[in-house]
Amino acid sequence: MRYATGGGLTAAEQEKREQVRMAAADRFAQGWAQVEVAEEFRVTRKTASRWYHAWELGGTAALRSRGPASRCRLGPVDIARLEAILRRGPQACGWEDQRWTLARVRQVIARTFGQMYTLAGVWTLLDRYGWSCQLPARRASERDDGAVEVWKAQVWSQVKAPRRPGTPGSVSSMRQGRD
Repeated sequence: MRYATGGGLTAAEQEKREQVRMAAADRFAQGWAQVEVAEEFRVTRKTASRWYHAWELGGTAALRSRGPASRCRLGPVDIARLEAILRRGPQACGWEDQRWTLARVRQVIARTFGQMYTLAGVWTLLDRYGWSCQLPARRASERDDGAVEVWKAQVWSQVKAPRRPGTPGSVSSMRQGRD
């Protein structure tokens, strides 16, 4: 399970999930069916089946937590340094525009820290530390809002086709007679 804040389960939540798996192992040892275990612990049948097969092959030890699924390869000092670099902007790193892309952040991480990340890994890292995707507004820099309003008021009303009146038996004519 992954969450936007924190990037995963806390240590306490991991411990709680492990206790659930250990209790499920006890039920399997007592002869409970996978369906019963799924209902007891309110998990899917697929999860109970996975637990059962792991327990069958490796016993209770197979259901113990192995820690986080993915460990951050950058330490707290490195993360603080990366955030400082990102806050300075792409121009400070040699790019001409003001857009941070995943590929650019990956290049910065590789150059600065010597760590190779996939684009998905960069996104996970940024999300874990509170960065989000920012999409630029799609608007022409030459746009004149005043001229657009004048055009709508004067030209558009002349250009657009008039509405067709309701014909007998059409939905619009039926609505008009309902008052």
